[in-house]
Amino acid sequence: MRALFLALFILPLPAWAQEPGELALVKKVFAKLQPISIRADREYCGYIGYDKSGKLVASKAMRGGKGNCMSRDPTELVTVIASYHTHGAFSTRYANEVPSGDDMETDEMEGVDGWVATPGGRLWYIDTTDMVASQICGIGCLPMDARFREGDMGRIAQSYTYGQLIEKLTGLDD
Repeated sequence: MRALFLALFILPLPAWAQEPGELALVKKVFAKLQPISIRADREYCGYIGYDKSGKLVASKAMRGGKGNCMSRDPTELVTVIASYHTHGAFSTRYANEVPSGDDMETDEMEGVDGWVATPGGRLWYIDTTDMVASQICGIGCLPMDARFREGDMGRIAQSYTYGQLIEKLTGLDD
């Protein structure tokens, strides 16, 4: 019981859990966007942050391309804390069950962390301070593409440093 108390109330929370309500908001956003993204086979993206009243909200999602998405500056947010984007439909042509190096680099350049939803229904968090992508929940955690085939990318780890991710993605191109 004492260990549970320490784990819940004294030990520091992981970075992705530091904004109250952020994970719940992100799951709600992706629950709505994933089916649209999969059906259209396009990425959708936006930002998470605080509006004028101090409420944690998501900006309106923008439709992107098959392998990219550029969101406009969110006028409804006063403070941006993270980006979010989907990876579209399942394809054996793309390594879309993990964040890409570009995903991590873009978030780092913008000075925000990031959230990524995959066709297999995985949810990833990108911590740009440490340049680590962590799988918050696995296959089927979010709405998923019915055509998804588990194992297409080989073993998927719970987390990747930027270097490990680049190595994994480069290894898939061979």
